[in-house]
Amino acid sequence: MVNVSDTLPEVDPVAELVARLLASYASGPRTMHHLGAYELPQMAEVVKCVDEIRALLFPGFVGAPLVGAAEADIRAHVGERLHDLARRLERQVYRGLHHRCQLSKGSRDHDCAHCAEAAGGVTWRFLAALPEVRGILATDVEAAYEGDPAATGTDEVIFCYPGLHAITAYRVAHRLLAEGASIIPRMITEHAHHLTGIDLHPGATIGRGFFIDHGTGIVVGETSTIGDHVRIYQGVTLGALSLPRGKAHGVDGQDAQHVKKRHPTIEDDVIIYANATILGGGTVIGKGAVIGGNCWVTRSVPPGARITVDGATVAPP
Repeated sequence: MVNVSDTLPEVDPVAELVARLLASYASGPRTMHHLGAYELPQMAEVVKCVDEIRALLFPGFVGAPLVGAAEADIRAHVGERLHDLARRLERQVYRGLHHRCQLSKGSRDHDCAHCAEAAGGVTWRFLAALPEVRGILATDVEAAYEGDPAATGTDEVIFCYPGLHAITAYRVAHRLLAEGASIIPRMITEHAHHLTGIDLHPGATIGRGFFIDHGTGIVVGETSTIGDHVRIYQGVTLGALSLPRGKAHGVDGQDAQHVKKRHPTIEDDVIIYANATILGGGTVIGKGAVIGGNCWVTRSVPPGARITVDGATVAPP
């Protein structure tokens, strides 16, 4: 006698899982998938762009060694790197701009001449600013060397310091954001966050000679303003006071380029020691102030003051 179960086809568990996933795509939020549409930015390509940019900002320290290269060889090498970077970066910038453009229009067009033109402009203006970015980074390298007795040289800072790596990513991302890039700047700083544990939002404004010592766990929010020659230690948060549910993306009638200031202002020559938390868009830490480790600060601090963990404010000498 034949067993009926022996004649039934076996259920393919992979096919069943595929069917369930496809059903979840159809029933779940549209924002959770991007299938059969235009290309989105790719993190792997963005990371390659960052590597190329770092090689141009720190030649010899990052990328090809260029040992014994003549000036003509260096010129050719830099030109080749710029051409390759321009091609890669423009494509990713275009994808970011195009995606947000299509979302705003509620369409799924695969090409957009306006976005392509904008991406070319953003990319060229950014590349043209690389010498300026190098100049600012030079002050950051010097600040790290002067601020850390353990540093044996600026070469060690460039090779080894996660703070400089995160600051470099921030300087690049901030410039791209200023030139009009979308999504890509945040991808750049989040990759650095992944590598270093330092979270610097590309929208923050950070002055020259910025030094992050150790760095793990630092968070600098989008609307933070940091002056020149500021030193920050590990675990510091420059954050926002919590908002009521549903209010996180309200801009009080302003457009996205004029978001309400939610994060503190740190004036020149301030030192913020480990695990201090400073919150609020109206909070200003005055020039030359020192915020002690583990302090919780939600009110402004006068210039030159010393804030201790017990809440005491020591007037400047």
